[in-house]
Amino acid sequence: MMWRLAGVLLLGFIAISSGAEQDVLELGDDDFATTLKQHETTLVMFYAPWCGHCKRLKPEYAKAAELVKDDDPPIKLAKVDCTEAGKETCSKYSVSGYPTLKIFREDEVSQDYNGPREASGIAKYMRAQVGPASKTVRSIAELTKFLDTKDTTLFGYFSDIDSKLAKVFLKFADKNREKYRFGHSSEKEVLDKQGETDKIVLIRAPHLSNKFESSSIKFEASSESELTTFVKENFHGLVGHRTQDSVKDFQNPLITAYYSVDYQKNPKGTNYWRNRVLKVAKEFVGQINFAIASKDDFQHELNEYGYDFVGDKPVVLARDEKNLKYALKDEFSVENLQDFVEKLLANELEPYIKSEAIPESNDAPVKVAVAKNFDDLVINNGKDTLIEFYAPWCGHCKKLTPIYEELAEKLQDEDVAIVKMDATANDVPPEFNVRGFPTLFWLPKDSKNKPVSYNGGREVDDFLKYIAKEATTELKGFDRSGKPKKTEL
Repeated sequence: MMWRLAGVLLLGFIAISSGAEQDVLELGDDDFATTLKQHETTLVMFYAPWCGHCKRLKPEYAKAAELVKDDDPPIKLAKVDCTEAGKETCSKYSVSGYPTLKIFREDEVSQDYNGPREASGIAKYMRAQVGPASKTVRSIAELTKFLDTKDTTLFGYFSDIDSKLAKVFLKFADKNREKYRFGHSSEKEVLDKQGETDKIVLIRAPHLSNKFESSSIKFEASSESELTTFVKENFHGLVGHRTQDSVKDFQNPLITAYYSVDYQKNPKGTNYWRNRVLKVAKEFVGQINFAIASKDDFQHELNEYGYDFVGDKPVVLARDEKNLKYALKDEFSVENLQDFVEKLLANELEPYIKSEAIPESNDAPVKVAVAKNFDDLVINNGKDTLIEFYAPWCGHCKKLTPIYEELAEKLQDEDVAIVKMDATANDVPPEFNVRGFPTLFWLPKDSKNKPVSYNGGREVDDFLKYIAKEATTELKGFDRSGKPKKTEL
């Protein structure tokens, strides 16, 4: 019985997988050019079956193909296996890494694809590549169909398409066609039904409509810069859906509720929790930003707060204006969220800090900082300080280690601290902009709030010359040029 059940589940999985990929054209050397000539616009993924990034992209790519399959103007998504049937084609288009995505106009390359890698983002990006930036709507029936979408839309109602506002709208649409969805109409029946003759309206996607905010907002200003601000402030509403594609739209201070967000398969369940966050968010308009996010898509963020697993109820995490992290430790409820926000705004919460344990012994010339002792060891040590932020797996960091240790030994008797911190196991204070490894900063003892990025050489003499020159007080063993001082006999 169990074997039969397993077989049924396996067949069901195969059927679902096959169904999900049926809208992606599988092309090879024999049919690549002839097939593409039949389609005005095609996005092609060149891949290798063993490629991990390709495997992760594959289901999103299939979903995107399903989303655009009935579009007008039409869009096709295709894929080419560069290890088997498409070797010559991949060579022809200089494919050197996987996956490589290119946009074709018939069988000619138009451009490389540099857009999102999730289904909705791929669909939105590709839709921006076909037709005009803003769709012209010519009837009420067309408008109804156009607004039956899962995307928030910017729509212009213009009795005169040459009006100043219409020109601002169309210019803005042309600049932002890959990010937002635009439509406009100058038809009298459409304008009469809406009661508008010269207006830009932001219309929220139907699945994001709720009783706490209007489903549409009118733009009441006139300039392009004002329109940019209007869209930025209103596009996502009181509680936006934060995705990998839109993550940069959400600025600190930000409170995010992570749970099983899925507007494709479970919009009702998704909005059940979003409505509870909305109930709180409406009380703090202009004070703090709110969002919901898929726990699966943002597991790496949950891990930053020490969460490896999330149950059914949302986990609420926050960052303040300084990018410090906070977590709602109580079980999610409207009351607990309200209390959390009030205390966060009143600075009554302790930030969450990811940190290794403080070393039991720290007597070596190079001092080891962790998040928990960072202030004591770096900020409040009363010394000029050179700190290295490193990663254990970093080759350049390993190469620097003996040099850094030799430098620390030479400066043991000086009023200078040589410090290192594993930036992968500890939270780095926000004032240190660490984007690669190793990253080094110099902190003069009297201005620790202004770390200076060290971009000099990586040999002992390079460090010595820099520290000797920049030290608050001249070093005892080296002059300002970094040369050893002569010792009197």
